[in-house]
Amino acid sequence: MPKVLITGTAGFIGFHLAKLLLAEGFSVVGYDGLTDYYDVELKRRRHKMLDEHSGFTPHIGMLEDFDRLHSLCQAEQPDVIVHLAAQAGVRFSLENPRAYLDSNLVGTFNVMECARELGVDHLLMASTSSVYGANTDMPFGEDQKVDTPLTFYAATKKANESMAHSYAHLWDLPTTMFRFFTVYGQWGRPDMALFKFTKGILEGTPIDIYNNGEMKRDFTYVEDLVRAIRLLIDHPPQRPKQAADIADWDSLSPVAPYRVVNIGNSDTVRLMDFVEAIEEECGKKAIKNLMPMQTGDVPATWADATLLKQLTGYQPQTNVREGIKRFVAWYREYYTA
Repeated sequence: MPKVLITGTAGFIGFHLAKLLLAEGFSVVGYDGLTDYYDVELKRRRHKMLDEHSGFTPHIGMLEDFDRLHSLCQAEQPDVIVHLAAQAGVRFSLENPRAYLDSNLVGTFNVMECARELGVDHLLMASTSSVYGANTDMPFGEDQKVDTPLTFYAATKKANESMAHSYAHLWDLPTTMFRFFTVYGQWGRPDMALFKFTKGILEGTPIDIYNNGEMKRDFTYVEDLVRAIRLLIDHPPQRPKQAADIADWDSLSPVAPYRVVNIGNSDTVRLMDFVEAIEEECGKKAIKNLMPMQTGDVPATWADATLLKQLTGYQPQTNVREGIKRFVAWYREYYTA
């Protein structure tokens, strides 16, 4: 089995991906900065669980520290790199944009440099549905222009896609960018809606609901998401000999071994239905604080995941109510243990 370097293994998605790969027999090298953007103890608990596997090797360091990252890559010699570490959070980018500049631009450049020097078999990097920005033609497809990002977070992720394309073209580096759509599930981030809503409902404190609840999201259960990433590892893009060789359903670049893939449920859920499902699972009604749309937010997201299905035969499909049930059960256990 190939050795996989995952950045962000103490993070929400990185933890779940590492857990899946370890269960399948991969060797996993983890790299994480354990930043204090949210509860560091939650991150440590995730890493501790991964460290129970003999195939896991954790390393602590910042993406911006090129020398440390480079030394790690030279020592470990991974076959595949999955770059998930980033400064996350749409709203935090309004308060501290420099954190996104350092982590998402400088840090991602450092990862790409290491991947180039190693000549890895496949570089996979996280993007986001936020790059679709002001687009209103739904479901969102990978072939749509993404020229209207509404937050600096989204702008850094669009920049990552452009940076990655240039490296794929120049250095023949097989690269897949995947765009996430509202990922949720157990061991999630405390700044995400499901976590905040569950906490508020159980504690009897008000929850903030933006745009007066008139929002829709393509919610993607985290275990579905990492299963899709796992399958995409086996499908590195190849530079086409000519544009005519590219299937009409494929986002493959005509000039580079590079493609973009949406990972979503291909469905939309009303925010108020989402809240209602949490209320039912918690057995309590929410105290709703209805608020206007927040700067940089969008009223709806909806993924066209046809390409993912064509490439891997897989389509995320966990029902939101089932995903919420699993999360609330985890939340109760974690905070009463």
